[in-house]
Amino acid sequence: MEKLVITGGHALEGTLRVSSSKNAAMPLMAATLLASGVTTLKNIPRLRDIATLSHVLRITGAGVSLEDHTMQVDTTRIGFPEAPYELVKKMRASFYMLGALIGRCGRARVSLPGGCAWGPRPVNLHLEGMQALGASIDLEDGYVVAKSPQHGLPGGTLRLEPSSVGATINILLAAATARGASRIENAAIEPDVVVFCEMLQEMGARLHGVGTRILEVEGVPALRPVTYLNCPDRIELGTFMIAAAIAGHPGNTVRLTHARPDHLGAEFLEAFARTGARCAIGEDTIDVTAPEALQPVSIATGIYPGFPTDLQAQWTVLLTQCPGVSTVQDTVYGDRFNHIPELARMGVRARVHGDTVTVQGGTPLSGARVMSTDLRASVSLVLAGMVARGTTHVGRIYHLDRGYERLEEKLSACGIDIARVQYDEFASPSPP
Repeated sequence: MEKLVITGGHALEGTLRVSSSKNAAMPLMAATLLASGVTTLKNIPRLRDIATLSHVLRITGAGVSLEDHTMQVDTTRIGFPEAPYELVKKMRASFYMLGALIGRCGRARVSLPGGCAWGPRPVNLHLEGMQALGASIDLEDGYVVAKSPQHGLPGGTLRLEPSSVGATINILLAAATARGASRIENAAIEPDVVVFCEMLQEMGARLHGVGTRILEVEGVPALRPVTYLNCPDRIELGTFMIAAAIAGHPGNTVRLTHARPDHLGAEFLEAFARTGARCAIGEDTIDVTAPEALQPVSIATGIYPGFPTDLQAQWTVLLTQCPGVSTVQDTVYGDRFNHIPELARMGVRARVHGDTVTVQGGTPLSGARVMSTDLRASVSLVLAGMVARGTTHVGRIYHLDRGYERLEEKLSACGIDIARVQYDEFASPSPP
């Protein structure tokens, strides 16, 4: 296995480039199945999750190549409408194959998904959406088997409760080529969904209400291949902003490039400003200047444009560097706190009560051996290691590699003492 070894106490400085969005790339890749031919996707990050979904696409018959962050997907011959357990268990976004394969082939056999090891995240809204469009759904040996009627999906209406990014995308994938009209109420409006909808429109889909809570779709017989540019990753941007605030030298500016500040949402930007960190927003840059002393800002996550749940673990680390008591409440995923026991090994004083973490800030952190449990928890451990005294070993970073591209190289180039090394997780410790 691989781990990251971080020696704390080094200031973050210089310029960090934000990678392209993983959460947008996944649905864009699934959408390529709806058009026969070669679709080109630009600015696709090199991540473990991208590689996994590429393998899923190849199993269906697609040709997939990725070079210099440009992906080409040849969907001329799609003859095997199945996404197997061995791959889908690694990543929930593979479940987008359900809507994509129904939309392209009229049938799909897709394993129930896996992904990060926290909390129940049911797919009932995805299945209810397919049924609302007219598909039949059966569960067989851990697989969802979906079929459209002989002449295609008739289309239908569904209200999502709660609003769901994954379900919105999956339903749109199936509805785009239905023979009738469809309507999604309380649809997700996250930037990743909007970018996905805009690609569908370029492919010839008839969508109305993009960026609003009501999406209406007029089905078309088929879509066409396109060349499309992916957007920057808003969660990586937020992560780097937090890193600059806690590890930047007070008064010095860290510049973040290839950024879409408008994708972060007003609540995150407002909370960040209240910490005392200065933030100068440009068209595609953000300059962050760390203050002499950070101020604690309690937050509650929410569905976009609320505070992103994918940034709450990182925000918890920021609060450890602030004086006094503050809280992080996750109203989206109320049990997403596997990082707290690992942070406690580093000296973090925090208690979990239901969907809320109470943080006692101002206590110095110390390096320790810690273990990643999911994607965002893993990067929170890296952030903690950057400001801790001594050396931190972050194990099981395959979670980190699912969503952060060359993180250690980026941080190292900006002054952080961090390296990726091989290790044997099950080796017996050496005697003293």
